[in-house]
Amino acid sequence: MSLAETIPAGEMLFTPRQVHAARVAAQHAARPVVEMLEESSGLDAASFVRALAGTLHYDMLAMDNLNRMRTAFDVLPFAEAVEHECIVLRDEDEALVLVMSDPFDAGMQGWAEQRIAETFGWGLAHRADVAAYLARYEETLHAMDSLLPVDSKAAADGAGGDDLSFRTISEDTSPVVKLVHSTVYDALKIAASDIHLETGPAGLAIKYRIDGVLTTIGSMAGLELAEQVISRIKVMSELDIAERRVPQDGRFKVTVRGREVDFRVSIMPSIFGEDAVLRILDKQTLTDQIKGLRLSYLGFDDDSIDMLRRLSSAPYGMVLVTGPTGSGKTTTLYAAISEINHGQDKIITIEDPVEYQLPGVLQIPVNEKKGLSFARGLRSILRHDPDKIMVGEIRDTETAQIAVQSALTGHLVFTTVHANNVFDVIGRFMHMGVDPYSFVSAINGIMAQRLVRVNCPHCTVQVHPDEQLLGDSGIKIHEANGIVFRAGQGCGQCRGTGFKGRKAIGEILFLNDQIRELIIAREPIRLIRDAARRNGTRFLREIAVEMVIHGETSLQEINRVTFVA
Repeated sequence: MSLAETIPAGEMLFTPRQVHAARVAAQHAARPVVEMLEESSGLDAASFVRALAGTLHYDMLAMDNLNRMRTAFDVLPFAEAVEHECIVLRDEDEALVLVMSDPFDAGMQGWAEQRIAETFGWGLAHRADVAAYLARYEETLHAMDSLLPVDSKAAADGAGGDDLSFRTISEDTSPVVKLVHSTVYDALKIAASDIHLETGPAGLAIKYRIDGVLTTIGSMAGLELAEQVISRIKVMSELDIAERRVPQDGRFKVTVRGREVDFRVSIMPSIFGEDAVLRILDKQTLTDQIKGLRLSYLGFDDDSIDMLRRLSSAPYGMVLVTGPTGSGKTTTLYAAISEINHGQDKIITIEDPVEYQLPGVLQIPVNEKKGLSFARGLRSILRHDPDKIMVGEIRDTETAQIAVQSALTGHLVFTTVHANNVFDVIGRFMHMGVDPYSFVSAINGIMAQRLVRVNCPHCTVQVHPDEQLLGDSGIKIHEANGIVFRAGQGCGQCRGTGFKGRKAIGEILFLNDQIRELIIAREPIRLIRDAARRNGTRFLREIAVEMVIHGETSLQEINRVTFVA
């Protein structure tokens, strides 16, 4: 069964006169015929490829079609695919398909007929989609090609060690070292936040977390190779390579384009061997991004920004931000601190680790091995005459109690805690043994936030969700009639995901006297929630649905990050 798109009858086709005119123009401009034809057509990318495929009787493949097929770099190595701007894939029936972007390049077609020994069919995709597909695999597949039984050039002596660049990777003589270094280099290049190396029954799977979502990049067969890759990560992190039965944590650094990048490593035993997760802490890039950062840059709606600014400008008290790992809590706190950092206050932070570097702010990294915990560091900070304090995370009773006392003694305390919503935070502090009266006296406000992926502006189209999806989203059928639902289809600009970038949403709970009284009396959360709504709190799900109504994101995305109460 072919994964290519069929061309409906009645679709626009190019006439021989149009193609001839494009050939003449291309000859004068010394440019490819396909580019001149696209420019003269005035069509968008998808419509142009559909018309061209119909005219020349090729199967058309959009980015989502490419993503559903399997790469066949064992048939045509990655380097040759890049050189000739084509991809060889296998469809659901294991049939080979050569995907090209320029059907007028007779030289490439003749080369492919001679180069590829197996029988294959032809497919047509937009050149931006082909380029994006190849770019996604660029560095990782360079390493994977080196592990395949194909001829390769002799490598130069001396690996780059911790200095990563395309040149040093190409000089690595060990295939395992090359694979690890290429995987790290590629992850940095596409701004992944985490690298997952998972050992399964067949071998090693490589995944990146991009915009909060895990994406499989590639896989390598063989448990022995998986074991060697994990051992290489352990060596880089100075961990015990002989110990495979208990979890291990470590760190290492690499230098990329003249800047240092930290990696936090977690090794976990599994039934097939060991898995590794590498958290990328690119401090220099984050610091460059944070310079001049304001709350308005994060995507919050105007009401949320006004409420956050009101909380961060208070002379004392506690501002709590909650949410899962990777939801942007630290970025929000730093944006708030950046806005109030005028040089007239002593601002001190204690974090694990220090992710951003801010001028004029004393930043202290937690060091558990040396005895510097959040609680001990916070006690010392209070003797350092601070005005405003940021505690990276409240993890235990001692830290919670010291933070509350700091807020009660005239300091403005910014901190985070892991909870699902603003009301769960209350239960967390009560569970940690914090006195309810002290807690409500210290807290100015709580914000729960999430990061929602935004529809790609280049490939977003109107969609019609089915009743099941609407029901799962909490939207009734009669309410959906007036909504224009939109979703990205996947293109070269968004690497086939349908999303490009993320924006923050947050529900904010201001503590007024009524809500404080309800908390002290340990009233049910339902009553506190009703009081919060009357006080102006807008909940995460409501804000997410508004994004869908405005066409900013899809129903599937808000179901991924928020919950229907």
